[in-house]
Amino acid sequence: RAPPTVLPGRAERGMGRLLALSLLGIALALLGERFLALRNRLKASREIESVDLPNCHLIKGIEAGSEDIDILPNGLAFFSVGLKYPGLHSFAPDKPGGILMMDLKEENPRALELRISRGFNLASFNPHGISTFIDSDDTVYLFVVNHPEFKNTVEIFKFEEEENSLLHLKTIKHELLPSVNDVIAVGPAHFYATNDHYFSDPFLKYLETYLNLHWTNVVYYSPNEVKVVAEGFDSANGINISPDKKYIYVADILAHEIHVLEKQANMNLTQLKVLKLDTLVDNISIDPSSGDILVGCHPNGQKLFVYDPNNPPSSEVLRIQNILSEKPTVTTVYANNGSVLQGSSVASLYERKLLIGTLYHRALYCEL
Repeated sequence: RAPPTVLPGRAERGMGRLLALSLLGIALALLGERFLALRNRLKASREIESVDLPNCHLIKGIEAGSEDIDILPNGLAFFSVGLKYPGLHSFAPDKPGGILMMDLKEENPRALELRISRGFNLASFNPHGISTFIDSDDTVYLFVVNHPEFKNTVEIFKFEEEENSLLHLKTIKHELLPSVNDVIAVGPAHFYATNDHYFSDPFLKYLETYLNLHWTNVVYYSPNEVKVVAEGFDSANGINISPDKKYIYVADILAHEIHVLEKQANMNLTQLKVLKLDTLVDNISIDPSSGDILVGCHPNGQKLFVYDPNNPPSSEVLRIQNILSEKPTVTTVYANNGSVLQGSSVASLYERKLLIGTLYHRALYCEL
């Protein structure tokens, strides 16, 4: 005969419920603390005062973002336009992205779309960060972070100036590039790239951000070797290189920091210093004449991700002088509450012409 079932007594049931309630309470407290920490990382309460520039106009033909801009020494500017990203607003959700070009040496420069060679899938083109590289034979390569169907690749193009076109050379995919944000080219097929998340799955990305795991990194890619060269970032974003090629600058957007890393002979990076700022730092550009750093920033990240046309995301451009010194000088070049420009992600300078791009809105051309 089966032994009689022993039911837990009232005291044991009470203890079990108490334990369950305690665990639930701890979990909710932890989630609440993480939520408040995330609001803090997003600078969710921050408002800004406008800092206007006198001679600016919106660039015709850019309506749905120009996430990154790179300018060649001859004044040809490349724009990466039409980024679509999970959780981000888009003004043209059904239109593929593209690369535009503007000749800043012209009197009234216009943005023109570059043709891309046959065989490249234009329908799923979703460009993000970009970088140019000029080889010893004057060949210009354009590196583009691409998210076709929200996957992660780096595309290498050859720029053909006579035809105003891009010849697609190579698509790079790698397990160490699960969530690429930006690249800086250091050779014809060599680059440093930032991963803004450790995971590629959207839910895991969200969880990683929420839990503030600091698992993102910088990867060095060459045809012979691919390796992680810096890690421990909250969300590694924009990346660039100093004019003397000795230092790599990395923007950690959710930690409000710019990291200065020294480049070693084996292409590894060692941390030199961290500059703390009071804003979400996105893409980094270098003023070729002074070596100053220009950063496109998001004063309030919550407005960026929770889009409200009546309370749009603001824009901010910072200039950083003497970043290697004890006390770098940080000045606000431009700031707007979203009435003109929403969600500035990049600012690039050529002589006295400033271009400001955005995540999903317009782009601004200013004569300083």
